[in-house]
Amino acid sequence: MPRVNFDVDRTDFRHIRSLATEPPAELADGQVLLELESFGLSANNITYAASGDMLDYWGFFPIEAPWGRIPVMGIGRVTRSAHPEIAVGGRYFGFFPMSDFHVVTASPIIDGFADRSEHRARHASAYRNFNLVSSDPAYSPETEGQYLIVRGLFITSFLADDFLGEQGFFGSSTVLVTSASSRTSIALAHRLKARGGIHVVGLTSARNIEFVRTVGLYDTVIAYEDIETLDGSEPAVMVDMAGNVDVITRVHNHFGNQMKYSCRVGATHWDAGGALGDLPGATPTFFFAPSQMKKRSNEWGREVFETAVGTALADFIDHSRAWMVIERSSGLEALEAVYRATLEGETSPEKGQIISLSAATA
Repeated sequence: MPRVNFDVDRTDFRHIRSLATEPPAELADGQVLLELESFGLSANNITYAASGDMLDYWGFFPIEAPWGRIPVMGIGRVTRSAHPEIAVGGRYFGFFPMSDFHVVTASPIIDGFADRSEHRARHASAYRNFNLVSSDPAYSPETEGQYLIVRGLFITSFLADDFLGEQGFFGSSTVLVTSASSRTSIALAHRLKARGGIHVVGLTSARNIEFVRTVGLYDTVIAYEDIETLDGSEPAVMVDMAGNVDVITRVHNHFGNQMKYSCRVGATHWDAGGALGDLPGATPTFFFAPSQMKKRSNEWGREVFETAVGTALADFIDHSRAWMVIERSSGLEALEAVYRATLEGETSPEKGQIISLSAATA
């Protein structure tokens, strides 16, 4: 089976290509070659594409514009190593391009290694690290599918909850979460429910209402069409995972000055974005998770921080087994089909899509 890279046009995400490729014959000193076994593909990855220029997701695996490589979270096995401290055979979780293999210029860390390539220097450490799955207490072979889907995105939800809690939810006891069927939103709802004392409202499309209710984490679930039925007289915070300008505008206009904080996180509605006009209430502000991560790591210490995240992640993975159905597929045609369905919002929210480019690892 030929090896390929899967690329998308940064100016039109519907325009894709696949390029034949081969790993280098020789590795430079300090490099390791990872064969990508499998990865999760979800609306979270579409957010990476939509935010690619603003947050430099296209800079993870740079190629000549207008083409780009969307980062995915997967598990790769080291098949060749030119680093004396990194052994062949280890399986590592991290960010990969949608490709059969990935070459990393490695620098060992406590639980794996980091990519120290020059073009990665400006990226947060969480985006550059490859973690040994056998050392991760949240990993289990029985829930590997759920792990692949949620491990990378969970940290954003954990930190968004932590940030809002640190700010006392800006004087509000209601949190509105858009794109409520997305895994990042569900993970946030899981953290808010664990915290307690917060009324969590999930906003979703009409076709996903029953699923969102099924996860059992939102106190109220409504369709976008019914935003104006909410009580806009009480203070509220919005965490926007959708990036839908119309939804953001309607929520702000309905709550007015009672919109105490408007937190922009994702762009699952990538084709409904655009510039926001002047809105009543708090100015929509982008949430940059690595900043909160750095703050908490410094305050709590790295070990305490990672233990807190790992414990919460394990709880969420366990909870997800009740509502997430893992669906595995392999090969380039399968990748293209899942990508297009995800891009167009045509995937079933309960299905976690795991892709292996090689049938041998499916």
